[in-house]
Amino acid sequence: MLIPDIELFNALGEFAFMRRALVGSLALAVGCAPVGVLLLLRRMSLFGDALSHAVLPGAAIGFLLGGLSLPWLAGGGLVAGLLVALAAGFAARKTRLNEDASFAGFYLLALAIGVLIVSKWGSSVDLIHLLFGSVLAIDDPSLLIVSSVASITLIWLALEYRGIVLECADSGFIAATTGNGARFHIGFVIIAVLNFVAAFQAMGTLMAVGLMMLPAATARLWAERLSMLFVAAWIVALASCLFGLMASYQWDLPSGPAIVLVAGGLYCFSLVFAPFGLWAQRRKARRHHAI
Repeated sequence: MLIPDIELFNALGEFAFMRRALVGSLALAVGCAPVGVLLLLRRMSLFGDALSHAVLPGAAIGFLLGGLSLPWLAGGGLVAGLLVALAAGFAARKTRLNEDASFAGFYLLALAIGVLIVSKWGSSVDLIHLLFGSVLAIDDPSLLIVSSVASITLIWLALEYRGIVLECADSGFIAATTGNGARFHIGFVIIAVLNFVAAFQAMGTLMAVGLMMLPAATARLWAERLSMLFVAAWIVALASCLFGLMASYQWDLPSGPAIVLVAGGLYCFSLVFAPFGLWAQRRKARRHHAI
C-alpha cells in the first residue's frame, strides 16, 4: 500500500510542477468521473475509447503548430473530436449503419490520420507524448483549461441533470415528450470531447479514457443509486490520481500509466470484494440454492 511520506510533501512544497500536476490531475478526476458514469449508463463505454482516439489528428496538427501547449492541443482536438462525432451521427441517421458502427469507421480513420501526421512531420518521441501524455508537464495555461473544463462539466450536470438522466434511461421517450433529446445528446458529446481534450497533456489519448471509465466501472460495483454512483466514481478517480502520482514520484514511473494502474487495481479489487462483485454474488447464489 502506498503511504505518503515526508519526501513527497517536501516535493509538493518545493517544486511548482508537482503542485500543478496534483491540482491538474484532481481537476481531471472531478470532470472525467461523472462523464464516465453517464457513458456507462448509456452503454457507450467503448464510445469513450473511440472518442479519445478521434481527437488525435486535431491534437497532432495543434502540436505541430504550437508544440506541447495545451491550448493548441485542446483547440485542435476539440475541432477534430466534434467533427468526428457529428459525422458519425449524420452517417448513422442517413444510412443503415448504427451509431457505433459509423463512429468506429470515423474514429479509425481519424486515428490513422493523426499517427500519420505526427510520424511524417514529428518524431517518435512526439507520438509517444501524444499517446501517453505527462501530467508533470502541465503548465499554468494548461491548468487553467483543465480547471475550466471541470467547472463547465459540473455546471452542465447541475443545470441539465434531470434531462440527462431521462435521456440516458430512455432517449426515445424524452425525444417524443419534450423534443429536447438532441439537445441533451449533443451537449453530452460536447462535454465528453472537452474532457478528453483536457486530459491530453496529463494522460495522452490512450490513457485519458482510463481515468474516465475505470472509476465509473468500479463505482458500479459499489453503488446502485445514481447519486452514489457519481460519488463513488469521484472517490475512485481522486484516489487514483493521488496514489498514482505518489507511485510516479517515489518509483520514477510514467505518471499517466501509474494513475491508470492504480484505478485498474481498485477496479480489480472491487470486481472481487465489492457488494456487487464476484464474491458477493457467489454468496447470494449459495444462499439461494440452500433455500
